[in-house]
Amino acid sequence: MIEVVDVYYTYPNGFTALKGVSLTIDRGECVAIMGENGAGKTTLIKHFNGLLKPTKGVVLVDGNNTRDLSVAQLSRKVGLVFQNPDHQFFSETVEDEVAFALKNFGFQEDEIKRRVDQVLERMGLKQYRQSSPFNLSGGEKKRLAIASVIVFNPDYLILDEPTIGQDYLQKCEIINIIRSFLKEGKAVVIVTHDLEFVVDLKPRVVLMKQGKIILDDYADKALTNLKILDDASLLPPQITELAYRILNSPSLEGILDEHDLMEIVKPLLKRR
Repeated sequence: MIEVVDVYYTYPNGFTALKGVSLTIDRGECVAIMGENGAGKTTLIKHFNGLLKPTKGVVLVDGNNTRDLSVAQLSRKVGLVFQNPDHQFFSETVEDEVAFALKNFGFQEDEIKRRVDQVLERMGLKQYRQSSPFNLSGGEKKRLAIASVIVFNPDYLILDEPTIGQDYLQKCEIINIIRSFLKEGKAVVIVTHDLEFVVDLKPRVVLMKQGKIILDDYADKALTNLKILDDASLLPPQITELAYRILNSPSLEGILDEHDLMEIVKPLLKRR
């Protein structure tokens, strides 16, 4: 479990990015953290693996205070994929990049090879194994960054804007990876602006604004609350907006996709 207890964080320039944030993330749970730029989302997730330490308050990972652990120690449990993949590449080839953490964690060579082969195949990067990470496209870099983290199978997978640069099929593969982690009882936290991606996942949604959490609820309620979405400077999912226009009602709880809308519309059609 990740526990965030009344956390404040102020950057050296004096800007306070988190203001009394409290949050609990259980294993087996998928959480999407959403909000406009500057809301504090990335600052928050950097506390999960110790890259940042609270100015005030406490962050616990499986009961351990992050103040008492190094980033290296926390990284065994918490895998963080940055929004900009270039910020986490260290190696000359794709293959070495994926193997980097495994070598640092002391895995045997045969196990490293097995895991690297498996992850490169899964992420569609096998043909680039001898290429430089910096020569890949933006979407390929993002998949490599995810591969380099999921290869060591952390208990908590943190993804910052994972769908940027990905096409529909690649987004589907990322969803499959997330679901496989959840089935194993692991937690997945996603920072994203991609509403349709969140609609497909239907996770718990945490909305942030100006360093505070303004809503913490499941997707069918959070993403159909037009007032709260507007307050967080987010547009509703397309199907929710369509339902609002058709039904002319702000009460749209649970309408996230085509199936949800049809369940509402069918009784109306039968009345004719």
